[in-house]
Amino acid sequence: MRSYSFCMLTAAAALLVPCHALSCPGLPELSNIPGLGGLLRLLSLPILPDTEFSDVLEDFRQRLSRLEGALTLKGKIAKAGEKIIASNGKKADFSSALESCEKTGGTLATPMNKEENRAILGIVEQYNSYAYLGIKENETSGQFEYMNGTPLNYTNWYQYEPNGKGTEKCVEMYTNGSWNDRKCNLYRLTICEF
Repeated sequence: MRSYSFCMLTAAAALLVPCHALSCPGLPELSNIPGLGGLLRLLSLPILPDTEFSDVLEDFRQRLSRLEGALTLKGKIAKAGEKIIASNGKKADFSSALESCEKTGGTLATPMNKEENRAILGIVEQYNSYAYLGIKENETSGQFEYMNGTPLNYTNWYQYEPNGKGTEKCVEMYTNGSWNDRKCNLYRLTICEF
């Protein structure tokens, strides 16, 4: 197990090395700081052009923002591919659940493959509660889509579902990982993705 000071030094180096490579104004020459110069030379990171540095920094900011959003929920957290899945254990109707996720910088959990479905299921099982998914019925009765309007590329419907025929516009996940179309005014577990 690494010491706290080692972890902090590594984090500081990871944040400061790109700045050092670009000679950020207002910061002293980092290689002159005792101990840090050797670490920087050991890392021997290439000097990045401004455009690449901006891309790397933007990617880092997005990842940090997703993590901050997940941590504000102070509950169960899982990872699936590039997604962070999290819940604080609270239940809400569909629109309130969606709003809660958006306030923390995410959206309702939307499984797009088996791995993501399993990650969401893990949280559903921990709370032993059905959860809303980021899937809705479109204008055509019985046709479901992601919140952004694109058609589903992965489904895990329970046998004979969906069967609401226009009366059940939202989708919930059962405690076995299968899906059911359901009315949107019921209280279900809120699970967000970032």
